[in-house]
Amino acid sequence: MTYPLMLDVTGRRVVVAGGGRVALRRAEALLAAGALVHVIAPQVDPALAGLEVTVSRREYRDGDLAGAWLVHAATSDPAVNARVAAEAQRLRIWCVRADDAAASAAWTPAVARDGEITVAVTAGGDPERAKRLRAAIAFALAEGALPVRPRRRGTLGRVALVGGGPGDPGLLTVRGRRLLAEADVVVADRLAPRGALTGLGPGVEVIDAGKAPHAPQLTQEQINALLMERARAGQRVVRLKGGDPFVFGRGGEEALACAAAGIPFEVVPGVTSAVAVPACAGIPVTHRGITQDFAVVSAHLDPSHPGATVDWEALAAGPGTLVLLMAVARLPEVTRELVKRGRDASTPVAVICDGTTERQRVLVSTLGQVAEEAAASSVRPPAVVVIGEVVRLREALGREEPAREEPAREEPAREEPAREEPGPEALARHTLGAA
Repeated sequence: MTYPLMLDVTGRRVVVAGGGRVALRRAEALLAAGALVHVIAPQVDPALAGLEVTVSRREYRDGDLAGAWLVHAATSDPAVNARVAAEAQRLRIWCVRADDAAASAAWTPAVARDGEITVAVTAGGDPERAKRLRAAIAFALAEGALPVRPRRRGTLGRVALVGGGPGDPGLLTVRGRRLLAEADVVVADRLAPRGALTGLGPGVEVIDAGKAPHAPQLTQEQINALLMERARAGQRVVRLKGGDPFVFGRGGEEALACAAAGIPFEVVPGVTSAVAVPACAGIPVTHRGITQDFAVVSAHLDPSHPGATVDWEALAAGPGTLVLLMAVARLPEVTRELVKRGRDASTPVAVICDGTTERQRVLVSTLGQVAEEAAASSVRPPAVVVIGEVVRLREALGREEPAREEPAREEPAREEPAREEPGPEALARHTLGAA
């Protein structure tokens, strides 16, 4: 039976006897831990010599361990390793023998590190088994499958702006899952992947930020204030959005608010629906021989609206694919504008509803007819509209599926002004409470 122990070697002398690849790996790990490494070997691997270590190019000799806290015997000669271990034993210095675990007083485990978490794995002298276990643990840590939520809080928390992807919770990034597993508070938009919230630990607070039109919702200013308030209270806050936080998600505004308030934050990119939803419907937004460019447009405003800044003239004249987000409500106006400015009315169009999910439906039409056909088919958001010759590839890729009747869904309004400004009571209604 052994006694596991973590060592702080910061600023302490550690001797590595040997100059080969094993010695190189040991020296790299020691340097990462802050040790002062002294390598002793007649010949030293060039990569090892290039590290910030002290090198003595000679044979090991008695007295080399003076002042050392730890030693690694990693030469290719068992007799030399035995001499190093024997001197370490006399001086009561822990020695790790790379060639003979049974004769070693200490062992180096297989180590998985993830942020503040370090897991050391030993497997009864079976290093390959330890490495396999280490790999499995490292993956589970990275995706938040283990209980990684910290219980000790500092005086200042942090904010993570996490892109939840296009709808399917399986398309949430590994980093996003890990931050959700660590979170004390999750502030989620309506289009965030709600399935990703089901595995949150007990006590995690989920706050619904709304972002649905014609319904009470938190304004952007209220969301910013909420993020700052919770982070200042020492909580780890995840702002979970659909798609990517910086693609019509107002993530830039929230990042600026954090920076201005001195709140630590990170941005976790998400799989944007502008590309992922067409892809899952069998439509590549670019394709050799068809188009080399595509444009992503927020189409929630009527092109004639004074606040509209989209250059529809350029989009109509260009040969590339157009991907329209938040366009269902304005589809008649937008399609008329494109035809008026020169896009052929026979241009193929696909409207993809609930993309990447089991509820996905696809309507294929033309630019001149899609608005009428979408209305007749009761198309509802969330939907992504793709305009261009690449839509024809959908049939060639065999991605036709039968249409499914779906309940009406409300239009997302990430970029529209709030319809109602809730006070404290409305804010309380948006708090879903502990999981």
